[in-house]
Amino acid sequence: MTNHSPSATLESKASTPLNWVSAGFFATIHALALLAPWFFSWSALGVTIFLHWLFGSIGICLGYHRLLTHRSFQVPKWLEYIIATFGALALQGGPIFWVANHRLHHAFPEDDEKDPYSASHGFWWSHMMWIFYSKKEFFDPEANRKAAPDIARDPYYRWLDRNFLALQIPVGLLLYLLGGWSFVIWGVFARAVLLWHSTWLINSASHLRGYQTFEVEDGSRNLWWAAILTYGEGWHNNHHAHPNVAPAGRQWWEVDMTWWSIQVLRSLGLAKKVVMPPKSAA
Repeated sequence: MTNHSPSATLESKASTPLNWVSAGFFATIHALALLAPWFFSWSALGVTIFLHWLFGSIGICLGYHRLLTHRSFQVPKWLEYIIATFGALALQGGPIFWVANHRLHHAFPEDDEKDPYSASHGFWWSHMMWIFYSKKEFFDPEANRKAAPDIARDPYYRWLDRNFLALQIPVGLLLYLLGGWSFVIWGVFARAVLLWHSTWLINSASHLRGYQTFEVEDGSRNLWWAAILTYGEGWHNNHHAHPNVAPAGRQWWEVDMTWWSIQVLRSLGLAKKVVMPPKSAA
């Protein structure tokens, strides 16, 4: 982990111009999400909770993170594509972009320059500002392909990387047909914002608060309330100690809903070569 000073943080941010397109996009989605109280219905809330789980726990946590990034287990390719598509629908970027940046985060945790969302720059930088002051080396498609060559070789993942934004259109149309604008506001915009911030908490809060079970070379911590919001990802110190392990929790009370889903897939014979914690870390 690179030593860091406040002056170096300011210099680093000043050298990277604000990406107005990115800032405008996220501001627009947040503004539309603020319309949610005027379109509230219990069924719309239910849709939001379901899609938060489907796109978040299954798409991001299980798919992008434990399956594609760390290869903690294997599933048939047809199922891998379905799960990765759910990840793309989370509106957090395509699989090549997501996997590349997360692998850099593990390769250089909290390094001032090489970790895309280094917590050494403070809470808000690691939470979301790294997206607005987007350094070319983390957002350049060619650089991402080099950081995640196994994902980039797959034609379908290249297609998802190019079209993940457009995939929100059929989702929105389906939700409109099912429940009108209430379902669209809650199921697209409110869901996206809630899922963004819950996911981002792992980059920010889980590197600043909580307890450490394992000695690691970074500030990753286990944070119970972040684990609840992210279906188990908040047991972040456990994860940084053994990144390629499928379950994030180690104790019975470290609830990991995403691991439950992997167990279901394994019981059905769909998840194989599931990587378990070493006996000394169980």
